[in-house]
Amino acid sequence: MSSTGLSDTGAEYKTEYEEDHVYAGFGIRFGASIIDTLLLLAITFPLLHLIYGKGYWSAEDTVVGIFDILISYVLPLIATILFWVYKSATPGKMVLKVKVVDAKTGRAPTIRQSIIRYIGYYVSILSLGLGFLWVLWDTKKQGWHDKMASTVVIRPKNKGVEPVRFHKN
Repeated sequence: MSSTGLSDTGAEYKTEYEEDHVYAGFGIRFGASIIDTLLLLAITFPLLHLIYGKGYWSAEDTVVGIFDILISYVLPLIATILFWVYKSATPGKMVLKVKVVDAKTGRAPTIRQSIIRYIGYYVSILSLGLGFLWVLWDTKKQGWHDKMASTVVIRPKNKGVEPVRFHKN
């Protein structure tokens, strides 16, 4: 079998996710992004405060210094891409059992796909969030960033609460 999702004869093969996963919708993806944002703030705010002190929070400049750029922009970019490539998920997605995978193979996205996906976030934001809202009506629940990178976000079919089972005596 090749890495394209096709067998040597050209027939499609199934990935480990096809039978027991579905495309992840807007709600669970939004929840994962909230978790990621809170985690990022818990890491970056103390670092920025430690380096720049109380004056950082009242500074008139958008960017205070080189460490501000590194901590606020470069660190999240590198961390997000590494999480996508090596874990198929950011911490928020891991908590909610959601994965980012290649739309054709079902495997973890490549570095190239991850960089394109990250850039796609800005495209989705600059369109007043329409690129993120696209998930609501797209058949594969892809945002514009997913479409640009040829990725999909999936979750287990049986995601949710354990059904109630009573034992008979």
